[in-house]
Amino acid sequence: MFDNSTMLVEKNVPLQPFNSFHIVAKAQALARIVDASDVRALLAEAPWAQMPKFVLGGGSNVVLTGDVKALVLKVEVMGRRLAGETAKALIVEAGAGENWHEFVAWTLAQGLPGLENMALIPGTVGASPVQNIGAYGVELQDRFDSLDAIDLHTGELFTLNAAQCAFGYRDSIFKHSSSANTDADQKALGLKDRALILRVRFALPKHWKPVLGYADIEKKMAEHDCTQPSAQQIFDWVCDIRRAKLPNPDLIGNAGSFFKNPSVTREQCADIIARDPKVVHYVLADGSVKLAAGWLIDSCGWRGKSVGQAGVYEKQALVLVNRGSVSGSDGATGGEVMTLARAIQTSVYERFGIMLEAEPVVI
Repeated sequence: MFDNSTMLVEKNVPLQPFNSFHIVAKAQALARIVDASDVRALLAEAPWAQMPKFVLGGGSNVVLTGDVKALVLKVEVMGRRLAGETAKALIVEAGAGENWHEFVAWTLAQGLPGLENMALIPGTVGASPVQNIGAYGVELQDRFDSLDAIDLHTGELFTLNAAQCAFGYRDSIFKHSSSANTDADQKALGLKDRALILRVRFALPKHWKPVLGYADIEKKMAEHDCTQPSAQQIFDWVCDIRRAKLPNPDLIGNAGSFFKNPSVTREQCADIIARDPKVVHYVLADGSVKLAAGWLIDSCGWRGKSVGQAGVYEKQALVLVNRGSVSGSDGATGGEVMTLARAIQTSVYERFGIMLEAEPVVI
């Protein structure tokens, strides 16, 4: 089962338990990373040093289309602590392998509000800055302080602040590869496949105010006749809202929202409204307009449809699901998921002239 080297590397490891789509696939080689020293041990040994590497956290944003030939680095760095404070915030640190939702619940139990709007987002703490996760008016970048990571080429440790992470909508420096800048003859910084995040620190406001304004939360406020909810109430409401809309990956394999909400110009939005007045849209601060990808997909008739064992969730068209078993071998393949995804993209493009961008990483 293990390689005879200093660092234990497991061979032919089933990945179905390690991806929330529950797609059947294997890692030809897998190493569990609990500390930076584990990465350095791998880099000091052949053949691991030369092998391509794939960092795996909670597997909630991955579509596996076959067995993984790269060395899978399963991040299991744990730990939670109050790491310090500034004039305006308390700094809380968590290991990259910590479950995100459990970490959010822990911060509230410690009397440290600020992350409650992002409750029940699947995945690990280490994946949160990669995706710049967000929900109900709060994005990770709004609460981010800094992170520690290790270079997968050199084994060097480094720390990044928010500006250095280059956060965008569901985007960060960790999703982009380095590229040559021919104008400046310099290398543009990108950390895709280059870094493994070890720990993340969050700046939680000392003077907390609830982030409200989303229709679902306002509905909960009206139901409970509450105009100033506590952080715990918002946490509970967000959990209720998400459970009502999104399938539990323990029961139905899925990767959450499969497509990003596209942004268009006001002119493009006006053109779409002229043809489809009911299009769900939100005007952003920069003047552009964000469209609800779920509405676009639903309007093309995809809700409830399937390709093989891959389907569009009946309660939310933005979610693709594995209609097969979450524990057996008769579920959807990664190929079926991507065939369905591409068919949806084509359908939306042909009707609205918009190409939806998939959120998960395809391996």
